[in-house]
Amino acid sequence: METFKNKTVFITGASRGIGKAIGLRLAKEGANIVIAAKTERPHPKLPGTIYTAAEEMDAAGGKGLPLKVDIREEEQVQNAVQKTLDTFGGIDILVNNASAISLTGTVDTAMKRYDLMHQVNVRGTFLTSKYCIPHLEKAKNPHILNLSPPLNMVEKWFSPHVAYTMSKYGMSMCVLGMAGELKEKGISVNALWPKTVIQTAAVQNLLGGDKAMKVSRIPDILGDAAFGIFKKSDLSCTGNFFIDEDFLKNEGVTDFSHYANVPDDQLMPDFFI
Repeated sequence: METFKNKTVFITGASRGIGKAIGLRLAKEGANIVIAAKTERPHPKLPGTIYTAAEEMDAAGGKGLPLKVDIREEEQVQNAVQKTLDTFGGIDILVNNASAISLTGTVDTAMKRYDLMHQVNVRGTFLTSKYCIPHLEKAKNPHILNLSPPLNMVEKWFSPHVAYTMSKYGMSMCVLGMAGELKEKGISVNALWPKTVIQTAAVQNLLGGDKAMKVSRIPDILGDAAFGIFKKSDLSCTGNFFIDEDFLKNEGVTDFSHYANVPDDQLMPDFFI
């Protein structure tokens, strides 16, 4: 049976939300969790810092390593990978979770926001993968997991927010390509995306505040789904675009009530589903 005790998981954007939930799920199994994120000091609209997240990983049963990293900066990513190696000796799992969002049409999208989304979502994912891969290939049952949607090339997912969709699909294209590229190195590469909106700071601040939060699931569902994916040790489990609920159902989960405060039919579907 797959054990995660002392395995090292490098997670971008793990100071809060989905990244932190995935880290906590694996910390409960005794894993080392690298919190590679930017927030060192408390933010008025964004709860948590790399340090508070690390404390939670420790309390859950793992070992948290807080690293201030802007994944747009190559040197910072290189330094974070080296610090991970110096501290834990290797990297077993990479979770590309960090992401930027702006739900704006073409005319209303400031180029600064366009650049941010593409630098974080696409370039950051590619860059972090690039520097983790040489170490992942030395691990037993290594995984890369991108928090990105299935490549559903239809107009309705592009027209409301072209720039954002391009950037998230860029992360998914990394899955498609790297799954094939890295198969011979023994590295599984998959995507994971929520079926419903998830209770995160982005939802609170951008998608309707408290109203949207009430019809959303908690991030723990993605933590449980990611844990299930990482337990897979067969390289046939690569190149997949997993949806959290569907994956968990296939694993035998039947009760999803503890992930939300409303019945399933009242939950808000996420983008790209």
